Amino acid sequence: QVQLVESGGGLVQAGGSLRLSCAPTGSAVSVVAMAWYRQAPGKQRELVASILNSGMTNYADSVKGRFTISGDNAKNTVYLQMNSLKPEDAAVYYCNAEGPIYGEIYWGKGTLVTVSS
Repeated sequence: QVQLVESGGGLVQAGGSLRLSCAPTGSAVSVVAMAWYRQAPGKQRELVASILNSGMTNYADSVKGRFTISGDNAKNTVYLQMNSLKPEDAAVYYCNAEGPIYGEIYWGKGTLVTVSS
């Protein structure tokens, strides 16, 4: 059984920074892509950033230039460096991983990011 575990969330003032981490636990897993999603109260879950094993990245327009996703392929670990945080970035951030088999998707339980104005 594979589980993704996020860490690094917390309370930060607007303009501050946080670094989220996500790593798998349990059975060994092979992934081809990892991503961060977020969900604010009353809103749908949205993609924040993704990274392929090749290193190719993709970002939501709202975080471009402020957030950086990176990964460690050997450890199947993904990070999200969040700078210049805004109150609208506050949400539960979820880690996502895709395996090589179609439909093989894993989710973490989320880590809460709170941004005070």
